[in-house]
Amino acid sequence: MDPNTASWALVVALFMPLAGAAVLSVMPSAMDQVIRRTAVVITGIAFALVAWLTASFDYTRSGELQFTSDAMWIPAINARFELGIDGISLPLFFLTYLLTFLCAIYTTKHLPEPGKPKAFLALMMLLQTGMAGTFVAFDLVLFFVFWELVLVPMFFMIGMWGGPRRDYASVKFFLYTLFGSIFMLVAFLAIYFQAGATTWSIQELSAMAPGGLTFQTWAFLGIFLGFAIKVPMWPFHTWLPDAHTEAPTVGSVLLAGVLLKMGTYGFIRIALPILPDGAVRFAPLIGVLAVIGIIYGSLCCLAQTDVKRLIAFSSVGHMGFVMLGIAAMNEAGIQAALFGNIAHGVITGMLFFLAGSLHERYHTREIAVIGGGMLKKIPRYGVLLTFVAVASLGLPGLAGFWGEFTAMWAAISPGMGLADSYSGLYLALVIFAAIGTVLTAGYFLWLLQRVNLGNPSERWAAEPLDDVMRIEWVSWTPLLVLILALGIFPVLVFGVQDAAVTNLMSYLGG
Repeated sequence: MDPNTASWALVVALFMPLAGAAVLSVMPSAMDQVIRRTAVVITGIAFALVAWLTASFDYTRSGELQFTSDAMWIPAINARFELGIDGISLPLFFLTYLLTFLCAIYTTKHLPEPGKPKAFLALMMLLQTGMAGTFVAFDLVLFFVFWELVLVPMFFMIGMWGGPRRDYASVKFFLYTLFGSIFMLVAFLAIYFQAGATTWSIQELSAMAPGGLTFQTWAFLGIFLGFAIKVPMWPFHTWLPDAHTEAPTVGSVLLAGVLLKMGTYGFIRIALPILPDGAVRFAPLIGVLAVIGIIYGSLCCLAQTDVKRLIAFSSVGHMGFVMLGIAAMNEAGIQAALFGNIAHGVITGMLFFLAGSLHERYHTREIAVIGGGMLKKIPRYGVLLTFVAVASLGLPGLAGFWGEFTAMWAAISPGMGLADSYSGLYLALVIFAAIGTVLTAGYFLWLLQRVNLGNPSERWAAEPLDDVMRIEWVSWTPLLVLILALGIFPVLVFGVQDAAVTNLMSYLGG
C-alpha cells in the first residue's frame, strides 16, 4: 500500500466502525450471540486494516502526513475534510483500534447488565470512530466534530450500563466535558479570525502562529480549559473517578486507554504549535498543576477502599507525568508525554479489565471484603494483577517506566527559555514528581499485599472461583505483551514519533 496514494485506506478504517454500528442497529435484538460475534468481526477487520496501514507507513518520513485526504466539506465556513496520519498520530490511532477490538472480544462473555448487546456494541463502535477521528483530523472544525462525537456514546454507556450512581456520573461527565468544549470552540473561532485565515487547517494555522502575546495568552486559556478537563488535570479531574467507578468495564477501558489521551494529544497537536507564545506563558502553571495532580492522585489512592476507584485516581497521577512532559516545552518532554500516553493506555486499560473480572468473581470491589489469598485461590489472576500493577508503578523494564523517567529528565532543563527564569521551579517540580513515584509504588504494593498475599478469608475459602478464562487470555494477552515489549524496546514508540516531534518543535522555535 502506497501511503502517498492510498488515502482511501484511512477513510475506510475511520468510518468502518460507524458503518458497523449501523449494521448492528438493524439486526434483530434476539440474535444475541450473532450480534456479539458480528461486533468482533467488524472491529477485527478494522484493526486488521489499521495494522496494514501501520505496516505500510513510511517510517523514514514519519514527520510528514501520510494517507492524506483533503476535500472541501462545508464551503460556507471554509471547513475541509482533511485527514492524515504522522508519527504522533499513528501510535494513538493504532491503540484505539486494538483496545476496541479486544473489548469486543471481551464482551462475547462479559456483557454488563442489562444485557442489550446491540445497543451497547453499537455505541462502543460509534465511540471508536469519534476517538480515532480526533487523532487524524487536521481541520479544526472536523477535529471539533470528532471531539464532541465521543460525548454521546460514553454518556449512554455510563448512564445505561453503569453502577448504582450511574445517572450522577454520566451527567457529570457530560457537563464537565461540554463546559470545556465551549471555551475551546470560542478559542478556535478567535484564532481563525485573528489570523485572517481562509482555512481551518491545523498545519497552516500552526505556520501562522496568529496574534501577539496577549491574544495568544487568552486563546490558550480557552483551549487549555477544553483539553485540561479531558486529560483530566487537577483541579478539573473530579468527573473522572465517578465516571470510572460507575462505568461498565469496557467503558472504563476505553475511557482510560484512549479518551483521556484526546486531551493531551490536543495540547501537543493544536495548542502548542498554533499558540507557542501562550504555551510558554502557561507552561510553568501546567507544570505546577501536573505535579499537584501526581501527589494528590497518589494520596487519594492510599485512601481508597474500592479497587476500581483506586485505579481511577491513579490515572490522575499518571496523566500528571504526561502533562509535566508537555510543560517542559522541549523535544524530550513531548516525546515523554506521547510515550506516557501509550504506556498509560495499555497498562491502565489492562488494570480496568482486571478490575472488571475481579468484580464478576467476588461480586464486590471492596478491598477489605475481598481480603487476601488471591495468589492461592486464583493464582494466574493474582500473577497478572501483580505484573500489571508493578508496570503501572514504573518498574524499569516495563512500559510505565519510560514515560515517567523521561518526563522528569526533560523537566530538569526546560526549553523555550524557561530554564532562564524558572529553573528553580522546575527542579522543585521534578523533586515532588519523584516523591510521587514513591507514593505510587506505595499504594500499588499495599493493594497487592491486601488482596494477593496471605490466605483466603473464610468467606471465600470454600467458594469456587474461576481463574483466568480462555476469552480473558485472548483479550488480555496483546496488552500484556505490549507492556513488556514497550518496556524493553521503547524505540517502538520513540522511534515512530521522533521525526514528527522534531517537526512540531520547529513551530515552537525549539
